[in-house]
Amino acid sequence: MTNYPRTVDKKSKRRLLFDGSVQRELSSVAFAVFAVLIGIVVVTQLSRLLGEAASGTLAAKGVIVLLGFSALNYLPVLLSLTLFISVLLTLTRSYQDSEMTVWFVSGVSLVRWVRPVLSFSIPFIATIAILSFTLTPWALSQSGKFKKQLESREEMASIAPGVFRESKQADRVYFFEPGQGNRVGNIFVQSTQNQKVGTMVASSGYQEMKPNGDRFLVLLDGTRYEGDEGALDYRIMHFGRYEMRIEASRVKPSLPEAKALPTAVLLQGGKPAYVAELGWRVGMPLSALLLALLAIPLSFVNPRAGRSLNILMAILIYMIYNNLLGMTNVWVTRQKVDVFIGLWGVHIGMLAILLALFYWRLSVFSLFRRKR
Repeated sequence: MTNYPRTVDKKSKRRLLFDGSVQRELSSVAFAVFAVLIGIVVVTQLSRLLGEAASGTLAAKGVIVLLGFSALNYLPVLLSLTLFISVLLTLTRSYQDSEMTVWFVSGVSLVRWVRPVLSFSIPFIATIAILSFTLTPWALSQSGKFKKQLESREEMASIAPGVFRESKQADRVYFFEPGQGNRVGNIFVQSTQNQKVGTMVASSGYQEMKPNGDRFLVLLDGTRYEGDEGALDYRIMHFGRYEMRIEASRVKPSLPEAKALPTAVLLQGGKPAYVAELGWRVGMPLSALLLALLAIPLSFVNPRAGRSLNILMAILIYMIYNNLLGMTNVWVTRQKVDVFIGLWGVHIGMLAILLALFYWRLSVFSLFRRKR
């Protein structure tokens, strides 16, 4: 009886040592993986937005704001992928360095890794759930509203220097070069009104807002050429100051997509698109949990062999899993498959693969122990 507390104390110390060492390594790997993934996403999205700004389809002032909304939209997927890769790399390294063999000899079963992996995964899964149900729909909604605001702003706001840009109404063409301060130089404007083409060139100009809120493009020291299309007689007028009113673009109202709707609104509606979106939001944290557990049996690697094939296989499984979720989401929206099969069939299949891999690995280790 006197030795029983000591035995329990030794077991608890060994358990704490095991859990602590695993979670510390998982945390360090996860930080590095997430930094790389978020860097890739930011650079990719920034390049796309800067390209749109350079072509004139997006105002330069909206690049940073849209980049932030885009990062929030990708965060659930990035966190899920970070969790999967972190568990996979950590356990693969343990196999590669023969540390896993030491743990197995000490009596630690493969199932014993479930506890520290679950403890490490819970904060990730909770964060993914919060993002999927609240922040991601909000980011998509705000991104859509912000894009509409940019489209409804004056047409000069989306014009980049050094690029010919047509107005929303297709009745004007603008071109100007960078200037000093709030002014621009070498302005070219061509407009068509009543089948008459007017072309203006000016050495400089700037935007001016009137007390009533109207915006004008003020051209300084320029020339206007006006005449009928196809005719040779043009009127030439020189001016010191010319004001051109900038019309605000009108954006047609449209209904928000299901991805941008709050979760409370999706719960109230019975549309297939709403049901599919709810299934997607529920499936994000669930898929993160299944992938984290799947990485435990999937991380097995022969210490004498390379681990590249193992990692490639894991990435292939992740891509297939993620693509199947997206495909079934579309099928449920279009009512091509049953709701239960479409929303839960892929997760049930992944759970079956997870249990089969665990059973296979445990059978292999049991056979190895009996031989020894």
